Amino acid sequence: MSEEKKQGLTPISELGEFGLIEHLTGNNFSVNNSTVKAVGDDAAVTDHENDVTLTSTDMLVEGVHFDLSYMPLMHLGYKAAIVNFSDIYAMNGHPKQLLVGVAMSNRFTLESIEEIYQGIYAACKQYGVDLVGGDTTSSTSGLILSMTVLGSAEEKDVVYRSGAKPTDLLVVSGDLGGAYMGHQILEREKQVFKANPNAQPELKGHEYILEKQLKPEARKDVIETLAGLGIKPTSMIDISDGLSSEILHICKQSEVGCRLYEEKIPVDESVYKICEEMNLNATTIVLGGGEDYELLFTAPIEDHKKIETNPNLTIIGHITEAEDGVNMVTRGDQLIELTAQGWNSFDKE
Repeated sequence: MSEEKKQGLTPISELGEFGLIEHLTGNNFSVNNSTVKAVGDDAAVTDHENDVTLTSTDMLVEGVHFDLSYMPLMHLGYKAAIVNFSDIYAMNGHPKQLLVGVAMSNRFTLESIEEIYQGIYAACKQYGVDLVGGDTTSSTSGLILSMTVLGSAEEKDVVYRSGAKPTDLLVVSGDLGGAYMGHQILEREKQVFKANPNAQPELKGHEYILEKQLKPEARKDVIETLAGLGIKPTSMIDISDGLSSEILHICKQSEVGCRLYEEKIPVDESVYKICEEMNLNATTIVLGGGEDYELLFTAPIEDHKKIETNPNLTIIGHITEAEDGVNMVTRGDQLIELTAQGWNSFDKE
């Protein structure tokens, strides 16, 4: 008898590829009218009628993007879906359909893959997205998740990174730095456990930043808020690789400069607290940390009053002419050039 059977677990090999897909998607159902045919054929069929179709894909690789020693499988599935939904919201659209690719080594059982799909389905339910297909295969190096999301928007509503203009406001949703510091807490406790397997993790008091890392949310509410306020951003991007890198993306594609004000950047008190405990600079963390999945956008200066009165939005700077450069004004009133500090999956470090 296999070790999995002894533990009451089911080896994937017992079902085979098609049996696994049928098992995972047996109760699948659709909520969007644009989903004509979901799982069960050679390809999904969608019809967005007069809207344009937005498509984004993302791959998460074990040991590169996530660590299963502290990332629960259900949370992993949820997060993998969310990071794709966020890309669609960053275009001022709405995600509608999701395709999921999973490659797994033989150490994963049916029950473990079910947990991942529970997280994916939870994300789909939360954001009104249909799971319409995907693929499964074996892997010789752990777990790989590949997600492709289809979204839609009226063509006139789509927002690109390239539309920022001088005098536009630079605005961010929520607060920043929490996800990175949540990751730092988890890594710290992992090292403590390695040194002493009997040690209990010290996570109390860090719930907010741990949730930002393990179970982030896409800012669908911000898109709805902007529509309600009658604001169409001139450019937009989600913060996956750190504030500095995202600002530089907008400035490069819009051919503009920027003035960011350090004192305006929204940072939760819990982030300041753990940064002080770890002897880290909170601003450095925000500029380079990433994985917050907040929305960074520019908007006409005429919308200033609409934005400044909203508690979920913070004006952190403004767009300048390209020759003025991309800079941050520090709390000490010094001008510092912003550089790309964000996540690089090909960095040998």
